[in-house]
Amino acid sequence: MAAIRGADTKPEMLIRRGLHARGFRFRLHDRKLPGRPDLIFPKHHAVLFVHGCFWHGHGCHLFKWPSTREDFWREKIGANVARDAANKEALHHAGWRVGVVWECALRGRQRQPLSDVLSAITDWLISRDGDLSLKDLTEGERMAVPS
Repeated sequence: MAAIRGADTKPEMLIRRGLHARGFRFRLHDRKLPGRPDLIFPKHHAVLFVHGCFWHGHGCHLFKWPSTREDFWREKIGANVARDAANKEALHHAGWRVGVVWECALRGRQRQPLSDVLSAITDWLISRDGDLSLKDLTEGERMAVPS
């Protein structure tokens, strides 16, 4: 597990490059904010997390419970999910809007085109709407799903 990156992952770098090219400026991994968001947009009072589906327990096609040490993994991933919820609540309490881009939105058989993901994030940042959650394209679903 030591080799697993916590920052600067490939999905995160895709999002960062795309948003920067669209003119958005942001801070990275602010330790002062709950959960250390991947991207912080002070001008838009919004934060963005790029979550890996396995590590954050997303119920998509990329997530599968390991068959070994099941108790360990259920406890670990369950704690991650609980921590994510607590961090999101703390960010809301501090007045931040929270966006989550799930790994499955960018990878896998049901991924969305990167331009669509970036457009959805851009629209969300500009609109000042509530939260954002982007995930894979499942049957009948198109883009952003409010969380």
